[in-house]
Amino acid sequence: MEDQALINLETMISQEYSNIAGIVVRKNDQLIYERYWNGCTKTSTLHIYSVTKSILSMLIGIAFDKGYLMDINQPVLDFFPEYTVKKKEKTIQHVTLSNMLTMTAPYTYKIGPYLKYFTSEDWVTFSLNLLGGKKAIGEFFYAPLIGLDILSGILMKVTHTSVREFAQEHLFSPLAITVKNSIYFQSKQEQLAFNKARDISGWAVDPKGVNAAGWGLTLSARDMAKLGQLYLNGGIWNGKQIISKAWIEESTKEHSRWDKMKLRYGYLWWLDVGEKNSFAAMGDGGNVIYVQPDKKIVISIMGFFKPNAKDSIDLIATHIRPLFDAIEI
Repeated sequence: MEDQALINLETMISQEYSNIAGIVVRKNDQLIYERYWNGCTKTSTLHIYSVTKSILSMLIGIAFDKGYLMDINQPVLDFFPEYTVKKKEKTIQHVTLSNMLTMTAPYTYKIGPYLKYFTSEDWVTFSLNLLGGKKAIGEFFYAPLIGLDILSGILMKVTHTSVREFAQEHLFSPLAITVKNSIYFQSKQEQLAFNKARDISGWAVDPKGVNAAGWGLTLSARDMAKLGQLYLNGGIWNGKQIISKAWIEESTKEHSRWDKMKLRYGYLWWLDVGEKNSFAAMGDGGNVIYVQPDKKIVISIMGFFKPNAKDSIDLIATHIRPLFDAIEI
């Protein structure tokens, strides 16, 4: 790689992607590039927003591998026998784990009631109360925040531990990743500060201790790249099978499609983003774990939230990946 090409890339990122905090590139299972901006370093941990969803997919896969879950088509209400279904509400009874993972579960809202959600004492019940309605099961409906906490609730039910603790034992620790704390927000100001922080290690929880499923996890750019590498390696890390290859293959093949955006979806993973045969975890702020198996490349980007932030996938496909394709490892 010519030094000038790299200088041009970094200059362009500084000028046009001012919210980006870090980029890590791995190729052929080796870290070959990392660069940080906005006062961040390799140890900085930022809120990765909806990238959290794909981490949750990993944990659901581990739960299946270990026998905590048995049937992808099991109705979600099976896990909440204490929940009282509203009168005349029948759709919710047929929503399955698969529907939750593929964003094909229906909800009664068009625009999420976010203020009520964030101030709720119980995000799982809040989500269950909005599940169902008149929309058909099987139609793609992307739930940005509200809804997926049902999956966190299910993981807690079957593993008898918190999602963060389950993740730390079975996913993070084998990869030398640490997510230290459960993070409770006492005010809107605390949550806003969390979104801007560079050094908080944790995962947001509701007052009942349930970790957010669609947001709320902090990781470093190196951490994200490791998780992408794990999937590229077929679930193996340092010779140990962390997640089954079968789950990885199943979760990164098409199960649903967002026709309006022309995007394919697996189990909480976006498919064919930027180019064919790739898959990615994507979140606000341009946070991305991008995996291109054909090129043996993993690229992670971490960034701070910025309204209308420029597309990190376009940055990867147009500028970053082509630059590193030429490197022989």
